[in-house]
Amino acid sequence: MEKTTFHLSKELTHKIEERLSLWQEQNIPSRLWNCDPAIWKENPAEQKELADRLGWLNKPYKMLDRIYELQQFADEIKNDFTNVLLLGMGGSSLAPEVFAKTFGSKQGFPKLEILDSTHPLNVKRIVDTYDLSKTLFIVASKSGGTIETMSFFYYFYNEVSKFNKNPGNQFVALTDPSTWLENFATEKKFRKIFSTPSDVGGRYSALTYFGMLPAALMGIDIERFLLNAKDMADECQSYVEASKNPGFHLGAALGELYESGKDKVTFFVSPKFSSFPQWIEQLVAESTGKDGKGILPICDEEISPVNNYKNDRVFVFIKLVNDDNTKLDKFAAELIAAQKPVIVFQLDETYQLAKEFYRWEIATALSSVVLKIHPFDQPDVQFAKTLAGESLKEYKASGKLPETKASITQGQISFFSEAKQGEAVQSISSALTEFLSQADEHDYAAIMSFTEYGDEVTKSLQAFRNKIAKKFSLATTIGLGPRFLHSTGQLHKGGKNNGLFIQITNEIENDIEVPGQGYSFGVLITAQAQGDFSALKNKNRKVISLHITGNFVEAINSISL
Repeated sequence: MEKTTFHLSKELTHKIEERLSLWQEQNIPSRLWNCDPAIWKENPAEQKELADRLGWLNKPYKMLDRIYELQQFADEIKNDFTNVLLLGMGGSSLAPEVFAKTFGSKQGFPKLEILDSTHPLNVKRIVDTYDLSKTLFIVASKSGGTIETMSFFYYFYNEVSKFNKNPGNQFVALTDPSTWLENFATEKKFRKIFSTPSDVGGRYSALTYFGMLPAALMGIDIERFLLNAKDMADECQSYVEASKNPGFHLGAALGELYESGKDKVTFFVSPKFSSFPQWIEQLVAESTGKDGKGILPICDEEISPVNNYKNDRVFVFIKLVNDDNTKLDKFAAELIAAQKPVIVFQLDETYQLAKEFYRWEIATALSSVVLKIHPFDQPDVQFAKTLAGESLKEYKASGKLPETKASITQGQISFFSEAKQGEAVQSISSALTEFLSQADEHDYAAIMSFTEYGDEVTKSLQAFRNKIAKKFSLATTIGLGPRFLHSTGQLHKGGKNNGLFIQITNEIENDIEVPGQGYSFGVLITAQAQGDFSALKNKNRKVISLHITGNFVEAINSISL
């Protein structure tokens, strides 16, 4: 049985108890399950979208009725394919990534790979690595028009068409009813169309087809997984008092911690659960980062001495029994001894992770009650998309993307473009030092890398992050573009103005055209970086843009602060 322990001050514990008592008086448990939008907003204009985004509450129950359908389809697919490639972004891709990294594929079932980067090198890696004739493609988009997902689709559909007279037989659509993608999938005779629930937002969709189809195709026991999720849903039901409701308790804790100035939720997890915080990051950041407020999730940060952490942190440990938790246990004990706020989740086995998916959904929605925000919209995600779209429009009209000035005064500099690398490194180091020296007491630094990803790139970015943390005593995050635009991108622009944003782009080589669309993947990711930079500047955020030509890893590793 999973075990949860809160190590908080008496004052915070009392505030949480008061909040839970208030929610019980206000009948919030029952009102939540009755989909009452007035829990969050009294304004009728905002209530319809709120009421239409609560379908995730019942998904552990409803998806149990879909088990046979999913298992039958998985048995069919494993006979025909050795790989499954999911084409998606944000909520469509992060839960499947957790399943792939936590469970892996069962013997005899296809390997699951996720493509959520528009960088040409990442697209090319898929083509070079996998036999496309033995690959099933899942096109996952709630709206049926997500530009990244559809660009992936256009490319791979064209590639499959080169050797398969019936290319649709290698494609599956995951999309809401009556979208363009659903209609197109019908026309092109996709192997299967799974109609996803329109009353569930993308970041709350882990327990719908968006998560359960990829899990089934990997051979995961989805019945066992969903029964674990159902157990947590039962514990969070309307008839359970708020004080005894695990989802409400966590939601009240996150909300009251935020109100007390502890707005940075820092995750440390067992090795087996290494990818789970990225899913929570998207859920929490995109849901709460608006109206000048927001809870900042921090994932994969290196453990530091306890005294290095400021008083704006809460530490969350998610541990798997029998995993290697020696270092985590020691660190947690040190934090508790120093009276830092610590929450510990201890799971007996991996399938209990299903409970945490559901608990964090409930908790995120309820913490938003404390913050007095709308947890199911993402206005600033669309703002960045719109600006990226304007760059693409200009490219299609003129054959060129908008010019960007490469000067430090404009917040952008280019380096490694000249032979004098030493001078370039000195220049960028000085510019970054000056930029980061603006930081106030409770600011954070966000690295936003619109580049290829892989093990070596990740190591270099983590090393760069560590330099920033040690030199400036700042909380740090890393976002890979464009995927972070669908998660922390909302908080960057809609949350508190306490971030210092370091955008990184690199020179595009061996670009790949998106068939029939009038742009390439290189143009797309560049336009997305431009759109995000412009959106941040528009919101008066502190942002600097670094453009790298040459070897990316060497360039990042050479920066000194």
